[in-house]
Amino acid sequence: MYKYETHLHTAETSACASATGAEQARRYKAEGYNGIFVTDHFFNSNTTVPRDISWDEKVMLYCKGYENAKAEGDRIGLKVFFGIEYTYQGADILVYGLDKRWLLAHPDCDRDFYQFCYDARAEGALLIHAHPFREADYLREIKLLPKWVDGVEVYNSGNSKEVYNERAEWYAKQYGFRMTAGTDNHHLDKPSERLAGIISEVRFECAEDYAGAFFSGRVIPLYPKERL
Repeated sequence: MYKYETHLHTAETSACASATGAEQARRYKAEGYNGIFVTDHFFNSNTTVPRDISWDEKVMLYCKGYENAKAEGDRIGLKVFFGIEYTYQGADILVYGLDKRWLLAHPDCDRDFYQFCYDARAEGALLIHAHPFREADYLREIKLLPKWVDGVEVYNSGNSKEVYNERAEWYAKQYGFRMTAGTDNHHLDKPSERLAGIISEVRFECAEDYAGAFFSGRVIPLYPKERL
């Protein structure tokens, strides 16, 4: 069995994060994880990437946190995979299976969520609705998109109330979605007991392996040792 973090941010790219990609890689290696997915906030959310530069420049900056994490992961023996947290009208969608090359070939894909979904799925990407029932000052509404996602993050360690996770699990069961979990980690001060993710029956060598394991039912949520 293999343990992976599915929801993680870096200070290089996510404006609300304080841990660098390299620091995150070292932390998860020490915690016994086999790999991590760096899912920084995309251009339509809380990113450090300026809005007034060219698309290619945006993409290059966006990938910095992942690239720094991967460089450190390669050095210490931790698999690091690229992901995206794409925001649409308050809904945060975790996307796995795309890369820098794909982003460079799809300029302005942050402007049309539905076209983004079509194009991402054509590439074989996996789309997971993160913390769908979270309530916070920066969220004006709860938006569900059951026709546009493949699964639901039913446990998010960043939620402030357990009921948000309970509602996410209810939603997944109502629609028959497969389930994932993640820490939504932005910092280094998250206690080890609060780390989450997924457990896979197979080892991931690339981000695409996650989709294959997910759709074949070989992935289950990894809940934190200490729940809210």
